[in-house]
Amino acid sequence: MSWLDIGAIDDIPLRGARIVKTALGCVAVFRTDADQVFATSDRCPHKGGPLSEGIVHGTSVTCPLHNWVFSLETGQAQGADSGQIATYPARVEAGRVLLDASVLAKRSAA
Repeated sequence: MSWLDIGAIDDIPLRGARIVKTALGCVAVFRTDADQVFATSDRCPHKGGPLSEGIVHGTSVTCPLHNWVFSLETGQAQGADSGQIATYPARVEAGRVLLDASVLAKRSAA
């Protein structure tokens, strides 16, 4: 894996997200209240809602448009909703958030 440093974990608010713009589209990077980080596509498959503006609870995010809930770990919609969002490898090392650049390079256009 080729890891890309995208910034300090403290740059992402607790239970919030930041956007990383790539040549192929935007990736949402989420921080949970337990300081876990997850990276997913930023668009809800239902109506294209910006997941980075959603509510983070536990290891899930709720779309701000129509309340669809997605697992940040698997990308799978939860409850009665069906669908999935892309997830990308992310980790924290020495207070820095790292994304797997080799996976992002293979990502299809958003």
